[in-house]
Amino acid sequence: MIERTLFSEDHESFRDSVRKFLAKEVEPHHSRWEDQGYVDREIWLKAGENGLLCTSMPEEYGGAGADRLYSVVLMEETSRANATGLGFGLHSEIVAPYLLSYGSDAQKQHYLPRMARGECISAIAMSEPAAGSDLQGIKTSAIRDGDHYVLNGSKIFITNGWHADLVIVVAKTNPNAGAKGTSLFLVDAGTPGFEKGKRLKKIGMKAQDTAELFFDNVRVPASALLGKENQGFIYLMQELPWERMQIALMAVANAQAAIDWTITYVKDRKVFGTTVASFQNTRFKLAELQTEVQIAQVFVDRCMELLEKKQLDTATASMAKYWTTDLQCKVIDECLQLHGGYGYMWEYPIAQAYADARVQRIYGGTNEIMKELITRSMGLGAG
Repeated sequence: MIERTLFSEDHESFRDSVRKFLAKEVEPHHSRWEDQGYVDREIWLKAGENGLLCTSMPEEYGGAGADRLYSVVLMEETSRANATGLGFGLHSEIVAPYLLSYGSDAQKQHYLPRMARGECISAIAMSEPAAGSDLQGIKTSAIRDGDHYVLNGSKIFITNGWHADLVIVVAKTNPNAGAKGTSLFLVDAGTPGFEKGKRLKKIGMKAQDTAELFFDNVRVPASALLGKENQGFIYLMQELPWERMQIALMAVANAQAAIDWTITYVKDRKVFGTTVASFQNTRFKLAELQTEVQIAQVFVDRCMELLEKKQLDTATASMAKYWTTDLQCKVIDECLQLHGGYGYMWEYPIAQAYADARVQRIYGGTNEIMKELITRSMGLGAG
């Protein structure tokens, strides 16, 4: 196995503390959270107490001022534990960076410290019933009315949506300008006209609250605008490489976990008087899967090196997201097969991972959209 050079000793020490936190505070409760459809709010506070939220945010805003590789460690370990109920990544490394990059000092001071402590849970509302990967097609509107904006519309598939105290809402401020008429707004839970719908029941990721959001003449002050008016689409595009890399990082970590679980299982499970691991098919299949995951890990690590240097382009990030999530689903499916009938039982982590992983090929932009973006970088336009 190729030794990873991405992390320092401090990163690996942090990894050990994350594993201990997950083993003590998350894994014993995750099954119950799946049954209830959301994690307890208390886990957010415990994560904040242990410095696991907004680690890459500056200390002046409540973060640890650490590099993003600490967040990578947290994502990888969460994925290895298959703790899919935790929405920490979206909160800390999608919502918080939008605030840090485009927010006013007042907005950052108001939200980021509470987010770092786990007191304010955040979400971002992009997808709509008729606009998923196509962000240019959103219909939610924000019309200026004096010193306020009035929001109308609905959002769907919103991670952390049911728990959220703060939502970044993507809305059209100039409906006739296409993508150039999009803006971002900070909307607090409890704002009149802002309603959370039912928690959506999903194939997998059952402990992660995912909700519909509704905006009926929601009046927010002009100060709730994040960044500049009509610049929202540009902001979204600038952050997408990192967002897609997060999905890729978690996909590889989860695929490796699936292999590790399977190795343990086939060494112990006996069929026809011998272990499943003794069959050539088992050994060769795991060798194939481990090789592909190793290749993916090297590519993803290189992408992270480029990202840290601000050199990762959108097409390469799209390649990473599409390739690793397709691979993740393939690896988990093959590993489940090696478990036999037990692989279909929910008590086994491979069964849970099988259900949880499928959405990786959809969210963050479907893999079909990723391929479209890649072809454009190759000079291949549709038609």
